[in-house]
Amino acid sequence: MSVVSEPLLTIKNLTVEFDQGAHFVRALHGVDFVIERGQSIGIVGESGCGKSITWLAALGLLGSKARTGGSVRLDGQEILNCSDRALAHLRGSRIAMIFQDPASSLNPVHRIGRQIGEALRLHRGLTGAAAKAEATRLLDRVGMSNPAQRLNEYPHELSGGMNQRVMIAMALAGEPDLLIADEPTTALDATIQAQILELLNNLRRENDMGLVLISHDLGVVADMAERVAVMYCGRVVEESQVDRLFDAPRHPYTRGLMAALPDIDGPKRRLKAIPGMVPPPRNLPTGCTFAPRCDHATEACASRVPGLRPAGAPRHRAACFHLEDLPGGSRQPASPAQQPVQETV
Repeated sequence: MSVVSEPLLTIKNLTVEFDQGAHFVRALHGVDFVIERGQSIGIVGESGCGKSITWLAALGLLGSKARTGGSVRLDGQEILNCSDRALAHLRGSRIAMIFQDPASSLNPVHRIGRQIGEALRLHRGLTGAAAKAEATRLLDRVGMSNPAQRLNEYPHELSGGMNQRVMIAMALAGEPDLLIADEPTTALDATIQAQILELLNNLRRENDMGLVLISHDLGVVADMAERVAVMYCGRVVEESQVDRLFDAPRHPYTRGLMAALPDIDGPKRRLKAIPGMVPPPRNLPTGCTFAPRCDHATEACASRVPGLRPAGAPRHRAACFHLEDLPGGSRQPASPAQQPVQETV
């Protein structure tokens, strides 16, 4: 009898609310993710859609003003809202995160070697010459020139791109099972960006490491991810295999993101921007939160929140009432479990 192994990470109905004094404001509305070992998933969406908050909440990094609910299970073990001591043991060794702003993540008064060495000591028990040799190897692995010399330098002596590479080296120091990369190549030029992304992909394959790539760059996600989730206003509005999503996006928001991209091989066309802006969490519209910006919105969209349902291909789901009416849609009624429901906070 075969034994079905647990997914590496399972997030179910994750919610986040922030204390605003008189009341709590919900920023994340029941997010679900399943990540297998060795799998890469891309998270895309405009700023303020909840991409980073999802993973900061899962790691317990949002602070005392945040209230989280739902479930986050690592290898079947619940880790959401567990003790700081337990989370400290998991961070870095089991789950590591590369932040998009290295300037605020590195300690300005400690040399690079000491900061990488601390990660090696905490997560792998390396000290002295062994830690120094491994730190040098990690810096060389992420493309840092003169890695032995860089260990003696301070963050302010390095460029933004070099500091980002230091952050990536620190994240890899604990040999994590899951790496969360939040805009990991923002400060890098195009050539170095390609090298770092190739490095992350190679490490994922070699170590059977799960990879979550949070990015505004749809091209990067198309190259790196196996699955893609599109987020809007604290919800996943579409998810699919990467090829399917880019070839046949179904949700109007995803279509809008694609329409804003230039087509290098196709005919010249005017790029179409999505009208309006992402509403703040404290002032979300009723019903579908994308309805005020959507060309296909109807009265039904303003009254109920659509749930994720099949969008024409296996493992492709989108949260929209009008999937059948959009180009490429086919009429297939949703099952009772997939019917949209009114959300109450």
